[in-house]
Parts: sequence; C-alpha cells; structure tokens
Amino acid sequence: MHTLHHRDGHHGWDRSLAPRFAVGPGDTVELVLADCFGGQLGPDATGADVAVLDLDLANPLTGPVAVRGAEPGDALRIEILDVETGPLGWTTLIPGFGLLADHFPQPHAIVSHVAGGRVEVGDGLARLPARPFLGTIGVAPAESGPHSVIPPRRVGGNLDCRDMGAGTVLLLPVEAPGALLSVGDPHAAQGDGEVCGTAVETTATVRLRIEVVTGQAPPAPQLDLPAPSPRPEAPRLLTTGVGPDLYAGARDATLAMIERLDRDHGLDPADAYALCSIAADLRIIEVVDAPNWVVGLDFPLAVLV
Repeated sequence: MHTLHHRDGHHGWDRSLAPRFAVGPGDTVELVLADCFGGQLGPDATGADVAVLDLDLANPLTGPVAVRGAEPGDALRIEILDVETGPLGWTTLIPGFGLLADHFPQPHAIVSHVAGGRVEVGDGLARLPARPFLGTIGVAPAESGPHSVIPPRRVGGNLDCRDMGAGTVLLLPVEAPGALLSVGDPHAAQGDGEVCGTAVETTATVRLRIEVVTGQAPPAPQLDLPAPSPRPEAPRLLTTGVGPDLYAGARDATLAMIERLDRDHGLDPADAYALCSIAADLRIIEVVDAPNWVVGLDFPLAVLV
C-alpha cells in the first residue's frame, strides 16, 4: 500500500509536475483527500463564510502519482476499492456559479453530518442515503500546462459523476509518460447534474488499485459499473423543461422543482436549490423528437424530513 496525503498535492493539471512517488501495475494506493474548499469551511459555516472563500484554493488535488510503464496510447485502469468520507459535508451557493446563478446571487451554506450510511442535511432539512464517490479523478493532459481543474476533460478530471464510487472501474486515456494520476473533490452524496454547483462536499480517504492496459486508450473516460442496489427513494417528483435548447430546458426543469418544493413543502428556495443539487437527478428524457427536447429533474421526496 502506497499512501499520499493531500498536503502533498497541487492545483490544476500540468504534465510537468514531478510525481510524489511511482507505483507499478497492480499496486494499491491510498489517498487522503481534502474537501473541494481546501478546508476553508467549518462545522458552523454560513453564507458569510462562503462570501469570503478564496476560490484560488478550491478543488485541491492529491497527487500526482506516476505509474511505471504507462505511456501515451495506453489505458490506465483504476479500480475504486473504497471511499471513506469524513463526518462533515458542505453544500454551498457560490455567487456567479451554478445553473441558476442569476436567480440566486447571495452566498448560502448548508452543513451536513455523515454517519452510519446516511447524510443528515442541515438542521432537519433532509436525510439522504450516503453515496460516497470521487468528484475529480484524472491524469495529465498531453498539452503543456497549467490547466484549470474546473472543467472535465478527455483525460478525466472534474467529472462529478455520482457512479465514481466503490466497485467502479475507471478507464482513462494516458497522454503523458507515467500517466500522472491525481484525485480530489470527494462527495458524500449528489444528484445527477449537481445543479447548484456543489454536492455534499466532504473529505475522504480513497483506496485505488491501478493497472495499465497497453495500447488501448479509450477516447474519453469509461466506467465499468457494479450491479446497482435497489433505490429506496420512492416516491419521486419529476419536473420537466421542453424546448430546442437543452441548457434552457435544464434551467426550466430546475426552476420548476424549486417552485414545487417551495409551494408544496414549504422549503426556502435557496435550500430547495441546494437539495436539487445533492439529491435530484437531472436527466435528458429525450433528444430524438426534433425540434424540441425534454429535460427532467427527478427528485426523491422521501429524503425530506
């Protein structure tokens, strides 16, 4: 077992970064990950704390780890063995960020407690099943850096895919010698779409088993997923956005859900927006009946306390 702490990390992607250590194919690594805010929020975080976040410290990565024998054109095969989160999580509305940033200009924070396979959101706001996963995992791009960690890339990065949890096998295309794997942004729970821009952001310790598949680089990240367990979140509410623009449809579906949660369940709109990000699934319902497409937001009503 090779272990690396987030204090030995970096910000952004850069193929010129020196690896912290090298591992061989078949080795297991343990990475201790900071939360996406780099430790700037505490157990009593409020919107005032969000307002003064230093975003230059956001999305820190643990790594890079070189993999001996990995060369451009190969695939890096990463088996996620375990994601063990910390006890606290934060969901924030950051001014200027998120699908509905123009509707929610004020900073906002919700603190969650993670224990026993559950996430207690806020002060009795909601209760979710914990579903730990890695928001950011990737390798160095071929182009010389540095490159921002915020947008996802062909070589992985900030994918925010809720399926990136224990049992998943991830294939990434290697573009730099040694691959230079880095990981960060662990989440305790998130809905598809992450519409407010944050999930239940937390700390974590993750264990990965790494292999190299020679000459079989995929065109973009690919995931082999474990068999799903039954979902306990019924009943559900689905709101939709219909039109020729998927982005506009996503906004319409999310706004409609916020309005329903406010009207029918008495939720503060900012809290409802945050819950849409951590509990709901933003789904493309159909993109085949031109000229209009349908986007749905699928919300599990059972999470409401």
